[in-house]
Amino acid sequence: MTVDASRGAEAPPELVQLLTPEGERVEHPDYDIDLTPEEVRSLYRDLVLVRRIDLEAVALQRQGELGIWASLLGQEAAQIGSGRALTDTDMAFPTYREHGVAWCRDVDPVKLLGLFRGVNHGGWDPKEHNFHLYTIVIGSQTLHAVGYAMGIQRDDATAATIAYFGDGATSQGDVNESFIWASVFNAPIVFFCQNNQWAISEPLEKQTRIPLYRRASGFGFPGIRVDGNDVFACLAVTRQALKNAREGQGPTLIEAFTYRMGAHTTTDDPTRYRVASELEAWKLKDPIERVKAYLFKNELADQEFFDSVDAEAEGLGADLRSRCLAMPDPGPLDIFDHVYAEPHALMDEERAQYAAYLEGFER
Repeated sequence: MTVDASRGAEAPPELVQLLTPEGERVEHPDYDIDLTPEEVRSLYRDLVLVRRIDLEAVALQRQGELGIWASLLGQEAAQIGSGRALTDTDMAFPTYREHGVAWCRDVDPVKLLGLFRGVNHGGWDPKEHNFHLYTIVIGSQTLHAVGYAMGIQRDDATAATIAYFGDGATSQGDVNESFIWASVFNAPIVFFCQNNQWAISEPLEKQTRIPLYRRASGFGFPGIRVDGNDVFACLAVTRQALKNAREGQGPTLIEAFTYRMGAHTTTDDPTRYRVASELEAWKLKDPIERVKAYLFKNELADQEFFDSVDAEAEGLGADLRSRCLAMPDPGPLDIFDHVYAEPHALMDEERAQYAAYLEGFER
């Protein structure tokens, strides 16, 4: 099914949708997916648990336990759908908001909190999870992902990379340069843009004059817009794009049309730049509620199942909180550890300078 995803444009672009906001299953001629009842229930569980992780992290930050947090509220379907499309050999390159993809790659969520609490430099091994470290610099991970994809080519490996970024990042030079390299070298990569409508306080209209997915054609590879609140469609479209990449068909740009329900980060106040009516309209497209409606309507789950998922979510939130609070505070000099794998002269010099500075307070 293709639907109008426009926010007022004269010629609204089409987008791939397989599950309506009301929970009705629809067909698409190019993208379809055959999910068992157990797989649908598993996707629902993913969505609920990831949202619970996010809500707990926001609460922890508000209570002073995290320095900052970037919420994924509203973007769960885009992340779970694309994350579950990855194989064990694919490598994901996230920004700082892909907590749902991290969940799909079996990264312990408490390790995400460690980064935002300031007790580690990332906390997980990218090779172990095939999930790279979070990238704060906007758009730079897309170049890293293309370079990794070109390495896959040279190793003759059957794998692909996926690079995540937001609509605001499409205005960065790094992202556009990565498009050029990926296209020219036919790199096995999927560019996954979560278009959540707002680059901090700047609306989409300040980023582009055309739908973002159409930019791909200018670089010589296909682009597709998908309903980013539809986990079925995100899974189907990303699975096909990754398959194409592994088979040597080059890059694809996926624009997941979604909405950032919360603040850009916990330092942001979205009420200063967007209207409440827009938020209320997107609440009706909630990614969790449409899967829940689908399960109910098709009698694929009963109330006992939903209660059990909710109970699991509450347990996960409590466990996450207790383990976050139990994290030991790092020593002042620990910031210099694990920056380089081998001894580094400049790092040793800076460590010594900072140690001398700290000693000055002890006299």
